[in-house]
Amino acid sequence: MNTPPSPKAPLRVLMVDDSEVVRMGLRALLSAESSLTIIAEAHNVASAVEAAIRQKPDVVLLDIRLPDGTGFDACRQILHHCPATRVLVLTSVADEDVVDNAIRAGAHGYLLKEVHGRALVQAIHDVAAGKSILDPAITARVLALMRSTTPATRDTLAMLSPQERRVLALIAEGRTNKEVAQEMSLTEKTVKNYLSNIFDKLHVSRRAEAAALYAKGKTAR
Repeated sequence: MNTPPSPKAPLRVLMVDDSEVVRMGLRALLSAESSLTIIAEAHNVASAVEAAIRQKPDVVLLDIRLPDGTGFDACRQILHHCPATRVLVLTSVADEDVVDNAIRAGAHGYLLKEVHGRALVQAIHDVAAGKSILDPAITARVLALMRSTTPATRDTLAMLSPQERRVLALIAEGRTNKEVAQEMSLTEKTVKNYLSNIFDKLHVSRRAEAAALYAKGKTAR
């Protein structure tokens, strides 16, 4: 007799927001999801970093405006101590410079607080699965990322081989390494090697930065 598979453990979420009202609302929403569990809450950078180190969450829901610093500070410190943790920014700020700073700090997603509840739950799962999430309301702003430091032009993308461009196109769609590997009939290790080469050629260090350059390069055509 076959043993039924064990139910998948719920994703462990750390909420970071200086507003108690916002935290209460998020807790009410997320607690209703059996696939998620809130393991801790924090109201500033210091308590967020301490909670992340202690609890090792799967996903951190992180506001940008915190009383003792910024979400960028918290993001960098959390990822330094907990590199396996995924960070999803949840904020009311829709500014291209803020999005830029979030991506540079290592955030894996960026959503506005106006997001629908079901969309937020799905975004948490997608970020945990390795996808990059960007709120549709600010997608256009991302096309301006890196404008002052890295030229996002057709010439830049022309440095990539056809296979590298195909990998980048799939990454820009939010695909994980595993999904890209399946789509292109490659191993995940090969996809990682392609990404490493792409990052070197584009002078970036994050998937979101590379995707932004790809998107801007396409609009320049």
